[in-house]
Amino acid sequence: MSHKIQYDIPIRMRRNRYSSGIRAMVAENAVTVNDLIYPVFILDGSNRKEAINSMPGQSRVSLDNLLLIAQDLVDNKVNGIALFPVIEGLKDNQASQSYADEGLVQTAIRLLKSKFPQLVVFSDVALDPYTIHGQDGIIDDTAYVLNDETIEVLIKQALSHARAGVDFVSPSDMMDGRIGLIRDALDQHGFINVGIMAYSAKYASKYYGPFRDAVGSSSNLANADKKNYQLNPANIKEAMCEVALDIAEGADMVMVKPGLPYLDVVSTVANNFDKPVAVYHVSGEYAMLKAASLAGYLDYDATLIETMLCFKRAGADMIWTYSALDVARILNTKS
Repeated sequence: MSHKIQYDIPIRMRRNRYSSGIRAMVAENAVTVNDLIYPVFILDGSNRKEAINSMPGQSRVSLDNLLLIAQDLVDNKVNGIALFPVIEGLKDNQASQSYADEGLVQTAIRLLKSKFPQLVVFSDVALDPYTIHGQDGIIDDTAYVLNDETIEVLIKQALSHARAGVDFVSPSDMMDGRIGLIRDALDQHGFINVGIMAYSAKYASKYYGPFRDAVGSSSNLANADKKNYQLNPANIKEAMCEVALDIAEGADMVMVKPGLPYLDVVSTVANNFDKPVAVYHVSGEYAMLKAASLAGYLDYDATLIETMLCFKRAGADMIWTYSALDVARILNTKS
């Protein structure tokens, strides 16, 4: 192709963008199905599937339908699934259902590992789905979340998940010291190969709204918040301290949550620590993308892949996303 005007420009960066083939060759980051972990909301009973209005395309499902999702994940080569329970009528102030060996999550873990042993199962270790008040821990008479009393229950919960066969317990509560104490308990009970995915930098974010709607804790929480244990969105040094402490206490993987608004945190964690880093593409982020695409404002598939690439570019090794199956289908179609 000839041009009438040709300046003496010795470095032309656009040459490496000239064709799709060249662009693919020089791409610095890529998203694969191996990066994905799919969070699923589970219900008791059978043949149940309840749409989550604030999360278009997502549903609360009973365990028979969970198996259909698991099959879909395996068929699309997605290796990870994370379980979040919707507890109905069994909540109390001590979160006693959280560590019941025949509880919903424990039953789901056993079922998944018996039918799909190749799936890596992550379980949420936190008390908010089980408490009447919707907080992530045991509270005192002023509604303050008690740190050490909460850890006592978290340990029981983690052990019950380990007995059920979980691959990774995922403490999302942000109590001080809980990673080391859970690790000690797992080891003492012989669960040396059960890993810990620590929610190390979990911020007190408004992006969690649809999630709380999905698990039924928003009405229990009412006008309260979680700012006295989750991180202040203004802080990053504090997040680095939390990550360092969790790694020192025995975390195998660490997480930053939410995702897109906290890419600077993801990058800083990835650049300063050697443990695998996960990022949670949270319910609010998912809902905004879905709403915009349904309104015709965005191309869902293209924007979704761009979002995933942003996480990878920032340094994330794993991405927890409600769009995991969508991402997998897009990637598998192209391969």
